[in-house]
Amino acid sequence: MPETIGNNIDRLISIEFKNRAVPYDTLLPLYEAARREGGGRPLCLRAAEGLVAAVGKGDAVFIMTGAGCAPWLPKGENDGPPGAAALARALYQGLGAIPVYVCEANHVEPVVASSEAAHIMVKSPEEARQRLGATLVAAPTEAAEVASWASAIFEEHSPKAVISIERLGPSEHGILHSATGWALGPELELLDLSPVIDEAAERGVFSIGIGDYGNEVGFGRIHDEAKEIMPFGRDSQSETPGGNITVVKTDVLIPAMISNWGAYGVEAALAFLLGKPDLMHGPEMEGRILKDCLQAGGLEAMNCSTAFSVDNCEGESSQAIVQLLRDMVRLNLEEPDLGVAH
Repeated sequence: MPETIGNNIDRLISIEFKNRAVPYDTLLPLYEAARREGGGRPLCLRAAEGLVAAVGKGDAVFIMTGAGCAPWLPKGENDGPPGAAALARALYQGLGAIPVYVCEANHVEPVVASSEAAHIMVKSPEEARQRLGATLVAAPTEAAEVASWASAIFEEHSPKAVISIERLGPSEHGILHSATGWALGPELELLDLSPVIDEAAERGVFSIGIGDYGNEVGFGRIHDEAKEIMPFGRDSQSETPGGNITVVKTDVLIPAMISNWGAYGVEAALAFLLGKPDLMHGPEMEGRILKDCLQAGGLEAMNCSTAFSVDNCEGESSQAIVQLLRDMVRLNLEEPDLGVAH
């Protein structure tokens, strides 16, 4: 039964429908490559199993998110923070974990707004350790300080797992890229936070990467395949060497239609494994999370607006995905029953 629901969760979060101007007809090949690399098992299920095995009550889990920068998205976008909030809720209520959001300073407001819309208050580290909610650590503003900061936050929080959702990772040439192959230079003040993943690997801490285009943390697991699949995988649109696929690996990689949806898939798998269907949030809460994220400055990324959508996909579609996942978990956990008409 776990494999069956795992397959169905993965199928739902990896269905592709996008404007054809962006990289298109790429998600299924990315997903298939990640699944082959992962031993052929359902990806969201593998991620959830890893979390259940690694995380206990009172353990910290880093949830790293935040994409977008000035001038277009000065406080980031709304793909990432909602997924982070939903997973934080499931980890907090299901495993008794302490969610620790990890992001850049300019992304803090949408992350906090999303979390509190999911009923997970963002508190001081001391209050979070008393299980009063989640906490948050913001990265330094100077790239040269990120590596030492990553080491310091591991020492302070001792996380048992690290999850990256829609967080850009560098190519083999150390360059961050957009999904459409444009190099994002230091003048944009967008930080490379992959030292957090490096620190996890060095310490043997379980890690998950969730993304949608191959330029996000985690896709280093299928770097060579992704370079062939993505239109700017070998050569970017900028006068810089190489393409836009990251080399940063995580223990489990989940390619998804929208990164939030990948996080929702892990949430659903956790709810199933723990036998707690209400760990999967519902469509009403999803709508509230998306709206609060938008109002806090986490904009819809395609048009850089407060439209009720994510990556140009209407917010109601995200609500529908959440409802389908929630019902999938509920029905798979019910006692077998043919109903009165049979």
